[in-house]
Amino acid sequence: MRIVLALGGNALLARGQALTAENQRINIKKSAASIAAIAKEHEIVVVHGNGPQVGLLMEQNAAYQEYSPETTPYPMDVLGSQTCGMVGYMLQQELRNIDSSLDIATLITQTEVSKDDPAFANPTKFVGPVYTEERAKEMMADSDLVFKADGEYFRRVVPSPMPKDIVELKQVETLLKADNLVVACGGGGVPVCFEQGQSVGVECVIDKDLTAELLAEKLDADLFIILTDGSIYRNYGKEDQAEMKQATPAGLAEFNFPAGSMGPKIEAVCKFVETGLGNAAIGSLFELDKIVTNEAGTLVTKGEGIIYY
Repeated sequence: MRIVLALGGNALLARGQALTAENQRINIKKSAASIAAIAKEHEIVVVHGNGPQVGLLMEQNAAYQEYSPETTPYPMDVLGSQTCGMVGYMLQQELRNIDSSLDIATLITQTEVSKDDPAFANPTKFVGPVYTEERAKEMMADSDLVFKADGEYFRRVVPSPMPKDIVELKQVETLLKADNLVVACGGGGVPVCFEQGQSVGVECVIDKDLTAELLAEKLDADLFIILTDGSIYRNYGKEDQAEMKQATPAGLAEFNFPAGSMGPKIEAVCKFVETGLGNAAIGSLFELDKIVTNEAGTLVTKGEGIIYY
């Protein structure tokens, strides 16, 4: 079975943890153990997040520019590619440490977006360090950067357009056919657009789950899994919360899921199921083997209604 896995949440960094290499490696070791447990029986493509990692690099950029004003910060597409190498290296290393017979390849992957996407007219995705309102206004006056209030501070906001295409799709297919476990489209892929036939980096952030869904479509995957903190719940956090065992796009459409957390994940799995290629699932990283056999997590499939545990 060909499976596309989207790693999020505690896969790379637990909530509240310091963004150290040591902490990331501890979490990646756990992720690798779960992935390696199913890698022998299935074709696997892993798509990982990179939000905290890109944020760290942006802060380091800002700090270095204070020391060396002539050193302009690296653009977001370049920073994104750096995180793909960093996380991919750790995943490759820890997967092979668990099972040295696995062949693993990390591919720096470009994801095409459209400059006509409405998201570019309304940047909403917070990235990078926090600033005072005064400093944010100074930076906006001196550049085309956009800052908005995030609590009592201001942070830069960038567009989050829809992914259109995976530039290195052919290379991902080639690696899979050669029996590699492939790490691709990290952080949603490096955002690019094409101008006069040339690939050009774009200052934006692509939703990792939506890129993973597009990749699953393009690869004709049998199963698309988003790994996060757990299953889909009705009325999560309330007294009458209930864990879903099996759901359908029609059934999930009756609920309102938070836009900043579960909402985009629900959108992605429903989109894949509606293509008719296969099923999708959302569940805990540490129950991946059971998610594949529908013994844990929430399976999203065609049909009507919802089944609870």
